[in-house]
Amino acid sequence: MSTELTEYGLHIAGKDVPGETGGTYETLNPYTGRPWARVADGGAADVEAAVAAARAAFEGAWGATTAPERAAVLRRAADTLEEEAPRLAKLESTDNGKLLRETGGQAAAIPAWFRYFAGVAETARGETIPTAKPNFLVYTVKEPVGVVGAIIPWNSPMLLLVWKLAPALAAGCTMVVKPSDHTPVTTIELARCLESAGLPAGVLNVVTGWGPEAGVALSSHPDVDHVAFTGSTPVGKEVAKSAADHLATTTLELGGKSAQLIFADAPLEAVRDGVIAGIFAATGQTCIAGSRLLVERAVKDELLELLAARASTIALGDPLDPATEMGPLANEQQLRTVRGHVDGAVAAGAHVIAGGDDAGKGGLFFAPTIVDGVTPDLALANEEVFGPVLAVDVFDDEEEAIAKANATRFGLGAGVWTREAGRAHRVAGKVRAGTVWINSYRVVAPQVPFGGYGESGWGRESGTEAMADYTRTKAVWVELEGQTRDPFRMG
Repeated sequence: MSTELTEYGLHIAGKDVPGETGGTYETLNPYTGRPWARVADGGAADVEAAVAAARAAFEGAWGATTAPERAAVLRRAADTLEEEAPRLAKLESTDNGKLLRETGGQAAAIPAWFRYFAGVAETARGETIPTAKPNFLVYTVKEPVGVVGAIIPWNSPMLLLVWKLAPALAAGCTMVVKPSDHTPVTTIELARCLESAGLPAGVLNVVTGWGPEAGVALSSHPDVDHVAFTGSTPVGKEVAKSAADHLATTTLELGGKSAQLIFADAPLEAVRDGVIAGIFAATGQTCIAGSRLLVERAVKDELLELLAARASTIALGDPLDPATEMGPLANEQQLRTVRGHVDGAVAAGAHVIAGGDDAGKGGLFFAPTIVDGVTPDLALANEEVFGPVLAVDVFDDEEEAIAKANATRFGLGAGVWTREAGRAHRVAGKVRAGTVWINSYRVVAPQVPFGGYGESGWGRESGTEAMADYTRTKAVWVELEGQTRDPFRMG
């Protein structure tokens, strides 16, 4: 069996190379439980080589490109990725167990990020600044931050990398990526695709590796200027500390415990589908999962009946089968975590009204699960599960709904469901979250900034706001009249 595995090396300076130690590990297909690819087990020495390659590219040909030249590369990359989308989607589903209809949609959307940031690259500009000193012209320019270290998770590795990569390339940065141990393949494939589209060697480098060594080496490397991390909040805090030791800036897209607030006047069938999309569409393995359901008491029973009925019909199975609606969890550790959260809530007095088991599927499957009576003091109301588990609580008025929605250390997303326009905007304005969807959920676009409050992290991905993390602003003062001045007086 092992001889049939697809082999992947590290990708450094445009070449596929073995790791310094020559070690490898196997990546598993979560659906079959069997290995399907073998990848290089890189470490600190490989990160050193990758950062050196990224620095050389930044100080070489890529660093000398103009914005229109970078935009042209981004557009060619978009065209290539559009052609490769079906193949890349299948690889990602094989590696992380997500539905092909989910990874296929993401792969098809990725070119839009490159095209959008190609436009941003061409239109980015500084400004002239009027001051009280008439003999000076003052202007600003935007310059690339330099070498970026990106650490990405296993749930949507391609899309979440592109959210960092597209603005970084638009700005003129280079990058070293450490993908998740569990899902290394599509990051390497993406790098190959971009180089086939004209991205110079060394601009995008990939170091795969099992365990924390490579990631720690990347975030702490003194020649990495910015670290972009997506993952859990505890690990994100360690990444921020590590980067701070050499004063690298960071973007942290971390965990969430997002609430969907359902008011009594909302259209319940639409709500049902929105709640299902928020928590079960990606097997709950998404940072923006709408994992808390806060529902007005008057419609709670009716809505839960609708949700339980739909949850019981969700088709679990092979992620590559178009008929499948929910695949397995990504790995054994995640399955144990999800089970532990449900068991803990039940032990604390909550009760399961749907799911709570493997639905007879075995393996890494966990059925769509709805747990009622999850009061704000329970762990299930406060801890990120990252699985298909919906925690249900009730409210009696708008003030209570907002208070319960904000009773979390996270602040990534929220959903507000109501037919009353005034209420929708009032609540959206008071909920502490980086994104609020009204009468919808889980929608993203390259033009729209994405990020969180509190322990959901800092910085923004997508939108023009993303460029702030990959550029520095330089102010230039030009003396126009050749005047002499008192050297001991400032200004």
